[in-house]
Amino acid sequence: MCGIVGIVSKSPVNQLLYDGLTVLQHRGQDAAGIVTAEGRTFHMHKNKGLVRDVFRTRDMRNLKGNMGIAHCRYPTAGSATSVAESQPFYVNSPFGLVLGHNGNLVNTAQLQNDLFQDDLRHVNTNSDSEVLLNVLAHEIQLSAKGQRLDPDAIFAAVAGVHRRAQGAYAIVAMISGFGLLAFRDPNGIRPLIIGKHESENGVEFMVASESVAIDVMGFKVMRDVAPGEAILIDTSGNFFSRQCAQNPSLHPCIFEFVYLARPDSVIDGISVYETRARMGASLGEKIKRENPAIEIDVVIPIPDTSRPSAVEVAQVLGVKYREGFIKNRYIGRTFIMPGQEERKRSVRQKLNAMGIEFKGKNVLLVDDSIVRGTTSKEIVQMARDCGAKKVYFASAAPPVRFPNVYGIDMPTRSELIASGRDAAQIAEAIGADAVFYQELDELIEDIRACNPAISSFDASCFDGKYITGGVTAEYLAGIETSRANNEARGAGDSGSDVGNESGASSYQLDLGLSTVEQ
Repeated sequence: MCGIVGIVSKSPVNQLLYDGLTVLQHRGQDAAGIVTAEGRTFHMHKNKGLVRDVFRTRDMRNLKGNMGIAHCRYPTAGSATSVAESQPFYVNSPFGLVLGHNGNLVNTAQLQNDLFQDDLRHVNTNSDSEVLLNVLAHEIQLSAKGQRLDPDAIFAAVAGVHRRAQGAYAIVAMISGFGLLAFRDPNGIRPLIIGKHESENGVEFMVASESVAIDVMGFKVMRDVAPGEAILIDTSGNFFSRQCAQNPSLHPCIFEFVYLARPDSVIDGISVYETRARMGASLGEKIKRENPAIEIDVVIPIPDTSRPSAVEVAQVLGVKYREGFIKNRYIGRTFIMPGQEERKRSVRQKLNAMGIEFKGKNVLLVDDSIVRGTTSKEIVQMARDCGAKKVYFASAAPPVRFPNVYGIDMPTRSELIASGRDAAQIAEAIGADAVFYQELDELIEDIRACNPAISSFDASCFDGKYITGGVTAEYLAGIETSRANNEARGAGDSGSDVGNESGASSYQLDLGLSTVEQ
């Protein structure tokens, strides 16, 4: 899960890209980067850290031009500690390309081999995003055939990417001297949406991971990018689109609605807020149906994602809804923090319990989901420390029992608390008196109720069904081993480039020549 933005404007685009990234900061807090185009020159700045920390005034001044792309990174593959794997990525042949990617490929190793052996291209990092960039560059080179680049050649190149790449990917890219390119994988797993703005000087276009970025930036939502579709806006502002995949079908990631997306976003015609409210109503009905004698004094949400669900749970059960935790908004989202120890340490820094809401009460805590159980266990203990008589825990999502390989950091079953445990065992593991889960069928119906035209979702983390090819037992075993090795290496990494401006990457990229600005 990452945040991506692309804008073609009639005025300088640097501030628009920066503001768009801040709206999408929840999608990735590890690193951020912006590339702008000024004529045939790319200006780039990227570094580890939050958007507000990566870009200084002098960096923004150097990001000249009326077209650009931006990215905030949440690492799921490669090294989480390397500035080199911050995005966007750049390659100078052919034409000069930059690319930002949200998602995860499942055939990265095969593509890396093909690029080296057959395409004669070099990949410098472990990032699948750099692999995608080089696959796209190679396909453009083939389709252009040494001739002048045109939309047909670009769309043919995207079709080539679709044939070769397996997994989830939403892409924003720029081609030097030509325009902005955006496309979505043939299954539409990760979100991508288009907006436009009628300015005094003409029409401006924007693509982003979520509609909220388009809304906040003053653009008007046009539509979602269709699965397999490519959008091209040239430097003159001409808009082109084409379906580039064979047999595309829409399978949005169900976890976007459960947790990842902002509640004020609309993805594939589905209101994230409405789905979370519906999830709460269904969960409340299940608790009431299966536990008619349970005594609950108060329903308390785990801020912030679970609030819409918790309100509905309380209403269905006919009990009070209260706020029992105060969130420190300067602490990142623990689920997307790389490393188990970081997540565990940050829980009590992130949340503080108000004893008055817990003392002497039977409390039902509601969260959007339970993934590793680290946060849940700490929160249950906080409630007990405040004097709660009984602590029940409810998840608005079903048990997360399987790895997600499409861009969410839950790749190994050994880390998932629901793997091999039933609800009673999970309750014991997190210290709760009981745990209640949403049913998958009900979750799907809650979401489909907002857009019945969507018949299928990627729910692989709940049901273990992977909709793309390439996800074999061997593949899952391989990423589990790779993750263990990466975390073992990361334990000894000093992270010396974090917050260190000397670790930043700031480039001027002109016709394949790059100079580092110190």
